[in-house]
Amino acid sequence: MRSVALKDRVPLGPTGPLGILVDPMTWRAVPYLLVSVVFGLGWFLVLSVAVPTALTLAIVWVGVPLAMATILAWRGGAMLERRLLWAAFGIKIADPYRARPEHGLGAHIRWLLVDPATWKDLGYLLMLLPLGLVEAAVSVVLLTATGMLLSAPVLYVVFEATNGRGEVIIDNLPGALVAGVFGALMLVLTAYVVRGMAWLHATLAVVLLGGSEEERLRASRARGIDAAEAERRRIERDLHDGAQQRLLSVAVDLGRAQAKFDSEPETARTLITQAHAGTKAAIAELRNLARGIHPAILSDRGLDAALSGLAARAPIRVDVSVDLPERPPAAVESIAYFIVAETLANMAKHAAATEAAVTVIKDHRGVVVDVWDNGIGGAVVCPGGGLAGLADRAATIDGVLVLHSPVGGHTLVRAELPCEW
Repeated sequence: MRSVALKDRVPLGPTGPLGILVDPMTWRAVPYLLVSVVFGLGWFLVLSVAVPTALTLAIVWVGVPLAMATILAWRGGAMLERRLLWAAFGIKIADPYRARPEHGLGAHIRWLLVDPATWKDLGYLLMLLPLGLVEAAVSVVLLTATGMLLSAPVLYVVFEATNGRGEVIIDNLPGALVAGVFGALMLVLTAYVVRGMAWLHATLAVVLLGGSEEERLRASRARGIDAAEAERRRIERDLHDGAQQRLLSVAVDLGRAQAKFDSEPETARTLITQAHAGTKAAIAELRNLARGIHPAILSDRGLDAALSGLAARAPIRVDVSVDLPERPPAAVESIAYFIVAETLANMAKHAAATEAAVTVIKDHRGVVVDVWDNGIGGAVVCPGGGLAGLADRAATIDGVLVLHSPVGGHTLVRAELPCEW
């Protein structure tokens, strides 16, 4: 049985008061909101000194190396920020930089200066100080007020409602209890404000630290081309190593049988039998290859039947649930099918799972495919690996692939595939 997050099980759902309070993402954002002002102040001081100095010294060429070092430094800072945002807010922003030239000092300087991402990184780091000041101030005020109100009943009972100087803060228990109730309400308000500031910060970060729409489309197109090329090589390899070799063996057997047909009829009959078996094996391999390109059942009966067929061939029990009001576009069906097929194959090889589940639904994001197993976890996306290939497939239609696979825990592969692009 697939586990459901606590935030999804509480009353009013994940966006209700309890859902916001028990969502780890809420409290993961708090440390970043409190310390981002420190990062912002550091970068403001560094850049306010390094940039004017480099521009001034550039007149005598001394400032050129300093300017290049400064640009590389703030690029490194932006790259660190993307990793921190992933840890704090759960948003993954890929580095949007253009491909680095292979050689040439002038080419490298142009690469740094003409890339829009370089200057967007600078804008983000300069914005970090004022934004961090607001976030830290609001967070400190709300967290302090919440802590004081929530602790009022305890302080009244333990310290007799004094502040250590004999001055009474709350002189009766009902007042302390009322303060505790207001503290609980303030806690809910604080959680919503924290999530709101995290959303605003993440949105600005995506705009400044992420790539432009043109760059995103270019990267998506490149990944699609790479995925198509990898698929072509796979088909070529399977044909060469499989069906082609079997058909070659069939031709040799038939040639030998023809040569011995009159002189050694029994041997010729044996060779013809071998050729017949080889032909059937070649047909089976071609059928499997065609299924790997695009299974006929997917076109004829849709995603539900195709995924049920995959589950039936899996070595463990796989529950399949497909809830689609209508058939999605053929490209979405094909990508969803191959994501499930590859994920189940990886699970059978590496996960040591005893059960799995496949869920396909339609929501505002498009078609969402979840593949879950109760194996040992530890799956990672490696360049050139199977999961990276699935991510490339999804990117061809602006989809995304998300992997959650803690070591020793369950693995969840989620694909979000838009139906319009």
